Amino acid sequence: MPAPENTAADTVETTPSIAEPAPTVPAWERRYRAARISLPRWADHAPAKSVFVSNASGTFEVYAWDRVTGKQRRVTDRPNGTASARISPDGRWIWWFADTDGDEFGIWMRQPFDGGPDEPAVPGLAPSYPGGLGLAMDGTVVVGRMSDDEGSSIHVVRPGAEPVTVYRHAESAWLSGLSEDGTHLVIAHNEHGDAMRSSLRVLRLDGTPVADLHDGPEGGRPDSDLSSMGFSPVAGDQRLLVVHQRRGRDEVLLWEPLTGTETELDLGLPGDLSADWYPDGRALLVDHEQHGRSELYRYDLQSGELARIDTPPGTIGGSGARPDGSVEYHWSSGSTPAELRSTAGGVLLTPPGERPPGSVPVTDAWVEGPGGRVHALVSKPVGEGPFPTVFNIHGGPTAHDGDHFAADVAAWVDHGFAVVRVNYRGSTGYGKEWTDALRVRIGLIELEDIGAVRAWAVESGLADPERIVLSGGSWGGYLTLLGLGVQPEAWALGLAAVPVADYVTAYHDEMDVLKAMDRTLLGGSPEEVPERWAASSPLTYVEQVRVPVYISAGENDPRCPIKQIENYVERLAQLGKPHEVYRYDAGHGSLVVEERIRQMRQEFAFVDGVIGLPVRNPA
Repeated sequence: MPAPENTAADTVETTPSIAEPAPTVPAWERRYRAARISLPRWADHAPAKSVFVSNASGTFEVYAWDRVTGKQRRVTDRPNGTASARISPDGRWIWWFADTDGDEFGIWMRQPFDGGPDEPAVPGLAPSYPGGLGLAMDGTVVVGRMSDDEGSSIHVVRPGAEPVTVYRHAESAWLSGLSEDGTHLVIAHNEHGDAMRSSLRVLRLDGTPVADLHDGPEGGRPDSDLSSMGFSPVAGDQRLLVVHQRRGRDEVLLWEPLTGTETELDLGLPGDLSADWYPDGRALLVDHEQHGRSELYRYDLQSGELARIDTPPGTIGGSGARPDGSVEYHWSSGSTPAELRSTAGGVLLTPPGERPPGSVPVTDAWVEGPGGRVHALVSKPVGEGPFPTVFNIHGGPTAHDGDHFAADVAAWVDHGFAVVRVNYRGSTGYGKEWTDALRVRIGLIELEDIGAVRAWAVESGLADPERIVLSGGSWGGYLTLLGLGVQPEAWALGLAAVPVADYVTAYHDEMDVLKAMDRTLLGGSPEEVPERWAASSPLTYVEQVRVPVYISAGENDPRCPIKQIENYVERLAQLGKPHEVYRYDAGHGSLVVEERIRQMRQEFAFVDGVIGLPVRNPA
C-alpha cells in the first residue's frame, strides 16, 4: 500500500477540534465524540518520550508526548486515520504504519519525535501486511512482513545497509521480539500447519537458527499455543518470557534459548495469565484474566513473591512498568469510561474536552449450554423487563467480552434496550478446551451457546421474545447472518457489520493469514472439505432468513472482503428478503468518529423501523 507523505506537526488542541456538543446532544453521541487516548508507549532509553493514539481531532491519529515539557503534538493526519505506532528506543523517531484507506497493506513510515517530514522508514521493502517490528538501540531494524504472493518473511536492516531476508515461509509467521542488545530475534510461526498453535524460533540476526520451542505430541507434550512476550530488557540477558497452555489455560514460563532451560512459573492464580517485564528484568508484571475481568500483580523472580497491584474492578486494557517501578495502565468498567492511571498516583493523562457520560454496571449470567456453562454479560436499562434486547456478539472468534466500557453497548441501553454479550465456545479467557471446541462445526457451535443464553434471557424475564436483535461485527457479523438462517424464529432482525457472508468466496479473497486460520478451523480448504464449508456458510441458509437484515461493510476490507458480501446481498434481493446495505470508504471498521456515529444512527433507525421505538432512558 503506497504511503502518502505526511508533514503534520501541529500541537494537540486543548479541546477537540469538533465543536463542543450542545447539552441537547444525546449521551450516546457525546460518548463517541469524547476524546480517548490509548495507553502511551515510551522509549526504552528515553522514557520521558511517549507516543499514543487519540481521536481528539475527530479521527484516530498518532500523537507524541514529551513528559518533561508536557507538550503533545499530533504526528499523523490522514483522512481515514492511523492506528499503529512505535517509538525508537532512543526516542528520536516515531514509526507509524501507512496503509491505504484501512486496507492494512502498506509500509512503515517514520517522523522525528520533535516534528518534521515523514519518510519511508525502510526503503527497499515492498508494501505488505505488517508482521511485527523490532527496533534496536544501534539503529538496527527488524521488519516482519506478510503478503499473499510471498507468504511470511523477516528482514534485518543495519544502519546504512540494504534489507537482508533472514526468514521466509509459506505459512504464517511474525516477529515477536528483538533482544535488548540487538543480537537475537524470536519469531512465532505456524509452519506445522495449525494456525491456532504457534511455535517459537530464536535466530541470530544473520538468520542462523539458535533454538526452537514447540509443544505437540511429537515433542512429548500436549498441543499448546506459544506466545512470546519478549526478551529480558537487560542487555546480554537472552531469557524470553513465554505464555503457554500446557495445563489447559494460559500460563507463563521463562525460556533460555541459548541453554534450552525452561522454567514454568506456577503463580497460583486460577484464570488466564499474561505478563511483561519490569525494566530491571527482576520482576514480571502479570495480567490475570478471569470471567471477563482482570487484575494486575507484581511477581518477584528471585523471591517468588506475588503481590497484587491495587486496581479497581473491571478490565485492564493494557499496562506497563516504568523505570521507577510505577505501573501505568488503561482501565475501564461497564459503567465507567476508560481512564489512564498510574500507581504513582491518580489519573496519568486526561483527554481534552468533555468526559464521556457513564453507563450502567454489567451483571453476570451463567447459563447451562450444550457444551458446558456459558458466561454472558448483561447491561440493562432502568425499569422492569422484559426489554427489547440486543444480543451483541463479539468478533474474533478467539476473543472475549468483558466488564469494560463500550460506547455501542451504552448507546443501546440509552435507547431502551437490554444488551447481552455471550462468551460462546471459541472465546478466550475460559481455558484451552473452551476455545478449542470451535473447530470443524464453526459457527454452529457458537450459535448453540448463543441460543441457550437467548432461551435464558426470555425465561428469566429479561428479554421480550418478539423484540430480540442479533447483532455483531466481524466474526460477530458472521454469526449474525448465520444465526438468521440457522435460527430463523429466534430473532426479530439482524445487524451485521463487516461480516463473513459467503464463506467460500471470502476465503479466496481474504489475506493469506486468515486463509490459514480458516483451514485450521474447518480442517481443510473449500476444495478439500466442501461439505464443512457449506455447513458453516451464511449463504447456505439465506433462503431460511425470515426477518429484515441490515449489513454494513467497508469497501477496502481485507478480512471480510466486499465481494462475498455482495454475493449474499444479491441472493437476498433475488429472494425478496427485506434488507438494507450501508457501504463506507474504510477497511475492517472506521477510525473516523463521525462515521461511527453515522453507522450507529442508521442501526437505530433500522431497528426502530422494524420493531418499534422503545421508551428511552433520559440522555
